[in-house]
Amino acid sequence: MTYKVARTALLAGMLAMVTACGGGGDSAGGAGGSPAPTPTPTPTPTAACSLRERQDWAEATLKEWYLFPDTLPASLDPTPYASVETYVDALTQAARQQGKDRYFTYLTSIAEEDAYYDSGSSAGLGVRFATDQTQTRLFVIEAFENSAAFDAGIDRGAEIIAIGTTAANLQNVSSLFASGGADAVINALGPDTAGTTRVLRVSDAVGTRNISVRKKAFDLMPVSSRYGARIIDDAGRRVGYVNLRSFIHPAEQPLRDAFAMFRAQGVTDFILDLRYNGGGLVSTSELLGNLLGAGRASTDIFTRLSYRPEKSAENETAYFASQSQSVAPTRIAFIGSGATASASELVMNAFIPYLGARAALIGTNTYGKPVGQIAVDRSACDDRLRVVAFATQNSAGNADYYGGLAGSMKATCQSVDDIGYALGDPREASVRQALDFIAGRSCTPIGGASSGASASAAAMRVGAPASAARMLLAPTRPSPAQKEVPGLF
Repeated sequence: MTYKVARTALLAGMLAMVTACGGGGDSAGGAGGSPAPTPTPTPTPTAACSLRERQDWAEATLKEWYLFPDTLPASLDPTPYASVETYVDALTQAARQQGKDRYFTYLTSIAEEDAYYDSGSSAGLGVRFATDQTQTRLFVIEAFENSAAFDAGIDRGAEIIAIGTTAANLQNVSSLFASGGADAVINALGPDTAGTTRVLRVSDAVGTRNISVRKKAFDLMPVSSRYGARIIDDAGRRVGYVNLRSFIHPAEQPLRDAFAMFRAQGVTDFILDLRYNGGGLVSTSELLGNLLGAGRASTDIFTRLSYRPEKSAENETAYFASQSQSVAPTRIAFIGSGATASASELVMNAFIPYLGARAALIGTNTYGKPVGQIAVDRSACDDRLRVVAFATQNSAGNADYYGGLAGSMKATCQSVDDIGYALGDPREASVRQALDFIAGRSCTPIGGASSGASASAAAMRVGAPASAARMLLAPTRPSPAQKEVPGLF
């Protein structure tokens, strides 16, 4: 769950870039990018990577840049902590307890993160997993093109009944959950490395069968080639639909192509499906805002980034900049969920002052992350420290949505995520509710009573398992790709 801007090389191989939940980096001067902050590199006496040196470096970086310096302990002996990660967690514990830093500050790998942000590179089955609310069943809620699972015929809506290394040692998912919770299921799935093979007992519309899947490396398409961008004809009303999986560089050309199509077709009503989008690059979020900004003046503010007082020289303001493919929306329906965070929320928040009740949140409340990070690298150790360092706000000054954006949006409509239909299908509950909002029909607000005589049938539709409530499966220590693509395995 991240947003970020440009990358600038610093002394001793260190760099900084504006980010939020997860990580990544832009090339300096990239499309839509903004100047990166230029922190003074933390002194590195040697190139050694002992645990104590890395811990001391992490502490010094936090003391210089952390947005909530008053929450940091005056001193904390790193000796009892067996890793840099656990020490960073201890340093930021007070801010976590206050709800300001929900593990947004963390250590990650430079190489892995750059691979994801530059090309969407990852490895594994290539699906998103979610459990039911009782954590007894496991479902595929999305499968990525060119992935091992998709190639094997596994797609959205499939239920994983059992997991094994061979057909002879399959373990029922319900038994794994009962014995060790989500961790037992994740362990049974094995490492997300190319070449790892698992046998999955799959139940879907085809039937129940065992499928052997050999995990492989793949480049995630941030805009699906199947349903990522399309025009939906809703009883004569033409609505542009975009499903954006992640804000990374490879999303930019597909987004330009999609909006060029919408502009050529005269489309002015839009659905932006960000229901699983955990965030990404600020430059990509700015591009998306600009593609929706044909009606905005160059003096209209997209977002503001604010650092702590002694770092105020790093504050910056991004303005709308119309592109040749830009459109002027009449209405925007944002489909969101608890997995919608960071750069996704930044885009939604940016349009509240300009569209008011003509922009709606459809689905459920978002994650709630109105802060962002810089990243400081210790290249010799492949260490990248993500530090919460700035707050984000829209042109009206809204920067307080730690509880999600449902309370900030002028219009909201409850809906479910119906995995019985493909994403982008007008029969899918959240897409149907978005179309109803655009058509002016009543709905039940998120967390509230009906806004009209009756709630939309799509919003009220329930059932098991297709439209039942689910939770994304997530490891305790997610990879860079998993931070930005929640539920990825």
